[in-house]
Amino acid sequence: MNGQVVMNKYYSHDILVIGSGAAGLTLALHLAKYANVAVLSKSALNEGSTWFAQGGIAAVLDDQDSIEAHVADTLIAGAGLCHEDAVRFTVEHSKEAIEWLIDQGVNFTRENGKTDYHLTQEGGHSHRRIIHSADATGQAVHTSLIDQALQQSNIELFEHHLAVNLITQADDGYPRLRCTGAYALNHNDDHIHVFQAKVVVLATGGASKVYLYTSNPDSASGDGIAMAWRAGCRVANMEFNQFHPTCLYHPNAKTFLITEALRGEGAYLKLPNGERFMPRFDERAELAPRDIVARAIDHEIKRLGCKCVYLDISHKSPEFISEHFPTVKARCLEFGIDITKEPIPVVPAAHYTCGGVVVDRNGQTDLEHLYAIGETTFTGLHGANRMASNSLLECIVYARSAAEDILAKLNAIPQPDKSPAWDESRVTDSDEDVVISHNWDELRRFMWDYVGIVRTHKRLERATHRIKLLQKEIAEYYSHYKISGDLIELRNLATVAELIIRSAIERKESRGLHFSLDYPNKSPVARDTVLVPANFAGQNLIISKNRSVAEE
Repeated sequence: MNGQVVMNKYYSHDILVIGSGAAGLTLALHLAKYANVAVLSKSALNEGSTWFAQGGIAAVLDDQDSIEAHVADTLIAGAGLCHEDAVRFTVEHSKEAIEWLIDQGVNFTRENGKTDYHLTQEGGHSHRRIIHSADATGQAVHTSLIDQALQQSNIELFEHHLAVNLITQADDGYPRLRCTGAYALNHNDDHIHVFQAKVVVLATGGASKVYLYTSNPDSASGDGIAMAWRAGCRVANMEFNQFHPTCLYHPNAKTFLITEALRGEGAYLKLPNGERFMPRFDERAELAPRDIVARAIDHEIKRLGCKCVYLDISHKSPEFISEHFPTVKARCLEFGIDITKEPIPVVPAAHYTCGGVVVDRNGQTDLEHLYAIGETTFTGLHGANRMASNSLLECIVYARSAAEDILAKLNAIPQPDKSPAWDESRVTDSDEDVVISHNWDELRRFMWDYVGIVRTHKRLERATHRIKLLQKEIAEYYSHYKISGDLIELRNLATVAELIIRSAIERKESRGLHFSLDYPNKSPVARDTVLVPANFAGQNLIISKNRSVAEE
């Protein structure tokens, strides 16, 4: 090599998992005994939405509870759009999913002096069925899964690798494209490398960063949804964005979520004058589903012209609060708020993407050998409104199901052709990165203002005009300048924003998380909003020769 540095590297594995949260690591651990697996993490392993999840995991673990009750609660919360078969499949596998997590070393909270696990109750649930690890369940789960993954010789972890595009291939004698890998930007060397695999799995999380205020970490930029859409996969129900009712309102606090478990354990929502207001909106008061609580808070803030409302658990004993909510207590104290003595200022913030890439029960997308699991997907579980703590459960259940399906098919999948390296020869370094930061800010602001908790047709039309202009600018920038992480995420967010806007325009009713002042009533017929890309991967192809196709 005469000292020449190879800029673009080539990696080959049986399975490529894009995303290192609960879904991605669960799948990788189930496959590691039988195949070699690459896991891409766009930042450090201990970042992402799983790590910051506080509440817990819903599962039928108590003799007083039942699968039928959990199913019924989920269907009610989903406002008529849940697919009952997906709900039942998830709930029926909830206990074994929790048992598997316990086997991985997750230390769930137990009752005082007892061997039984402590179960809490959250909005929309009719029973105590939320198993948790104090108020840092995501961190406990993620830590255990990371520890297990690091011990597996067949799992190769790539931190600070951001996927750019999926790679697809056409084969002689077969009528469909298949996914054979991805290009990924390595933040450590600032070059794009090729990751080839028989099977690719998207586990990239949601897209809440498309909004100005969100409870999610910076990584929630809809990467998997955007990549799948560009590669020809359908997406569904992107208009249903869940806004968590209670995020800490403080000028120095960035995206700190106040767990719903506080309300489950008796916290009250109050106006600035100390008056409770949730009983006026719903008979379940503070335990109403999140969409109702978020709209109620939004209504009161706009009605009164105040900046926030307050969540008060100070009527509980300091010992109770310290035992059940140590993370919330410690974090609030950093900002001078003692939750044992005073209420917490809160506002709603974008929290969860209920729609996503259309998949079947095994996580298979429209593109052959491309799977998707977790918040990236549309499984039919959440309907028009995700019920609290069903999301981590979905990650584990569908990851296990996808792993089983992949293993059944893996040996029959031929090795992919070697894909060409990413071409960086025709681009230059940009001296105008301010364009990216400006467009990033503009996108998130108009999505918050025009496509937020309450929508109108006029606002959605304005958002449509804005997104078209932004996408034109982004495409031009993407074509001429060297790719950066911010540009990749901005491009993906713009794609996701367009999908959300298009889906919201198509829904001529108010249902669940989608509330329109122009269409305030619920339609008697419930339909999913399914968007089909022009290059739909489910269509047959006429193939003249072997070729690899990389999405531009």
